[in-house]
Amino acid sequence: MRNTLISYLLLPLFAGLSFSVTAAPSNQAEPVPIVAPAAGQPVQTNINTADAVTLQRELNGIGQAKAQAIIAYRDAHGPFHSLDEILEVKGIGSALLERNREKLTLE
Repeated sequence: MRNTLISYLLLPLFAGLSFSVTAAPSNQAEPVPIVAPAAGQPVQTNINTADAVTLQRELNGIGQAKAQAIIAYRDAHGPFHSLDEILEVKGIGSALLERNREKLTLE
């Protein structure tokens, strides 16, 4: 009963209010939308810049040791120039590369 009475008393107060929405000032950065890949498209992982955690999370069959080996090879030889060059990393074979080829990028 008490809540109903308060509602009846406050309703006329709120009924006369109007709200407006204004745009943010132009000097503020606009938020960047997060764009997810379309369904069925794999997330592209840049093999030249990805850290070990990203390599493990995004690639099939890549654990901590192989992720560290990829980074060590990259640090010793510079960036990969082709996806096939990953075959030079110890523990990475052609089957593993083919399983992940669509997920890898050099850019």
